[in-house]
Amino acid sequence: MHPFDIKAALTAKHAQHVVLIHFPIALFLCGTLFDFLAQWTHKATLAAAAYYNLIVAAITSLPVVITGILAWRLQLEGQSLKGVLLQHLVLAVVSTVLIWLAWWLHFRAMRTQRAVPGYRLAVEFAGTITIALAAHLGGFLSGVNLP
Repeated sequence: MHPFDIKAALTAKHAQHVVLIHFPIALFLCGTLFDFLAQWTHKATLAAAAYYNLIVAAITSLPVVITGILAWRLQLEGQSLKGVLLQHLVLAVVSTVLIWLAWWLHFRAMRTQRAVPGYRLAVEFAGTITIALAAHLGGFLSGVNLP
């Protein structure tokens, strides 16, 4: 396979998930960092940066979930969900829900002209931990974390 073969890259059974996953992870982590900094410094620009990072993280999480399910069905031939694969899927779904919840808390506060609730930092922290665990297990599934 040629390293610049676009057709092979786009039609690989799992390549899209492995590539796409980095976007919502990075965007959510940056959004969370901006939100913590905005809370600490009381700067509206950091809060806005957090909001936009979280919305793009939420939107990009959807293709990641879809390509993850396709990778399971195609590459792993739809084998039954158990062990690391099941744990990875559960953590990935929980992560996606937490990403969307974090964004929604910001959106609701913005729409109602109220302060963002303080517990959103706990939601974002839980999302960060859940993402880290899902990514760790995903590394085992892709072969990156194998000895």
